[in-house]
Amino acid sequence: MNDLDKLRHSTAHLLAAAVLELYPQAKPTIGPPIENGFYYDFDDLKISDADLPKIEAKMQELVKSWDKFELVDSGVAQNDYKQELLDALTEKPTYYKSGNFVDLCAGPHVDDAKKIRFFKLLKLAGAYWHGDEKNKMLTRIYGTTFFTQKELDDYLKNLEEAEKRDHKKIGQQMELFMFHKTAPGMPYWLPKGVIFYNELVKFWRDEHKERGYQEIVSPLMNKKELYETSGHWDHYKENMFIAKTEEGETYCLKPMNCPNAMVVFGSKTRSYRDLPMRLGDTDCLHRFELSGTLNGLLRVREFRQDDAHIFVTEDQIKSEFKEVIDICKKFYGIFNMSFRMRLGTRPDDFMGDPKVWDRAEKEVEEIMKENKVDFFIESKEGAFYGPKIDIMMKDALGREWQTGTIQLDFQIPERFELKYSAADGTQKTPVVIHRVIYGSLERFIGVLIEHLSGNFPTWLNPVQVIVLPVTEQHAEYAKSIIKKLEIANIRAELDDRNEKLGAKIRDAQMQKVSYMLIVGDKEVESNTVTERARSGKADGPFPIETFIGYIRKEIDDKVLT
Repeated sequence: MNDLDKLRHSTAHLLAAAVLELYPQAKPTIGPPIENGFYYDFDDLKISDADLPKIEAKMQELVKSWDKFELVDSGVAQNDYKQELLDALTEKPTYYKSGNFVDLCAGPHVDDAKKIRFFKLLKLAGAYWHGDEKNKMLTRIYGTTFFTQKELDDYLKNLEEAEKRDHKKIGQQMELFMFHKTAPGMPYWLPKGVIFYNELVKFWRDEHKERGYQEIVSPLMNKKELYETSGHWDHYKENMFIAKTEEGETYCLKPMNCPNAMVVFGSKTRSYRDLPMRLGDTDCLHRFELSGTLNGLLRVREFRQDDAHIFVTEDQIKSEFKEVIDICKKFYGIFNMSFRMRLGTRPDDFMGDPKVWDRAEKEVEEIMKENKVDFFIESKEGAFYGPKIDIMMKDALGREWQTGTIQLDFQIPERFELKYSAADGTQKTPVVIHRVIYGSLERFIGVLIEHLSGNFPTWLNPVQVIVLPVTEQHAEYAKSIIKKLEIANIRAELDDRNEKLGAKIRDAQMQKVSYMLIVGDKEVESNTVTERARSGKADGPFPIETFIGYIRKEIDDKVLT
């Protein structure tokens, strides 16, 4: 645990002490440090966000009398939750005391409680005990703390900016998607959102077609036998939606595409001349995520991946990996996204021969170094069938998101008994590279909305141009402009409402439309348009053909505006 985590862990203790001072009936459970802060969960605590300043003030008061976190040999289980934690321990329990507060805790803490100075309680949330929705819902208090006031101020400022960029708010404002209680974690894509979605997929299809990928579509529901063969039934069934038929058969909504890709490869005789075989798909997938973890588009139960499974010989692994890394650079570069990669090694529940794993991990690490990729190693975070590279994208606020992934798999092809005829006439098993670049399209779109604050490049924007007649008398001319834009394959809308021009401009800015074309007396008389960009910059008047010329180039070149 680093020094900042120690500080956050210590501040969580202070939070629990303050809550018990103010609400003696509350039952504290656990309070760990987390990325960017800490939390503490309580039972029998009925409070609102309005109570957080009071708790924060009590924390400031208490810490003045705190000296250090003293390791003590004994304590008492304050409630049933603490007793459950005690019963699960295999070693002697330890307790830490500061002031009058004693808590069951493994430590460590800051060496001086006076270092707890710059903290802020952020929000409340509900959380199930052990993350299991079968258990009772607890009250979770989130907070953060830093060693200096400047660090805290910078973080809170960043948090405020993140709130403005919240993809759920922007998505609703731009009418991209919605959710309904009858399908938790499963977004409804609205007409404008479908345009956005399809443009991302079209870009993916065009790029991959040029690189020799073939697209397939496979069943969305499969018998469990398919996942028994792949190994997912033993390693992943708790995350599947499972249904039993009246005939006694068990089916699963497809949670991943790789078993189906194996079936396609194995459906006919293959030769080394067929390799590398690059099979891509964007099928709908379903995974059972706990309701408490669902978060807009960032954590869903229904999603699509820009998936691909590349069947290769062992001597083709490096060249294909390099190609995949090149694709990553192009797809992320087009949105001005920087990224690094996280190499996950063999997990505890791995499948297959450890020697094969060792070889695969060594080969992937060599590939990363040869291609000068910025990467780091995360022990035991690989997939159960092979080492995994996660793409860690950094957004405009410096936040890191896991999006795409690349995995090297020697195991599942063996389980499906896949073979190809080698040049020497022998039968060999292919190696499979699993890879997604966007990752979940839903998650990628959510991240992209927040990264760009909804200001999409024109090629991707659902509404590229909106034409604003100044008065009703200019409506017919505005309609002629719309027709010319549509002929040029530019997505355009007409706002001919009986509203003031200023109101129309504000509404277009709320919708984050790339360009507004204003037409009034001057434009009608000269057969021109006046352009107003999303940024507020105005230009013109000039002929519509001039505007079409440069916006088409902007769209075709996929310029990030």
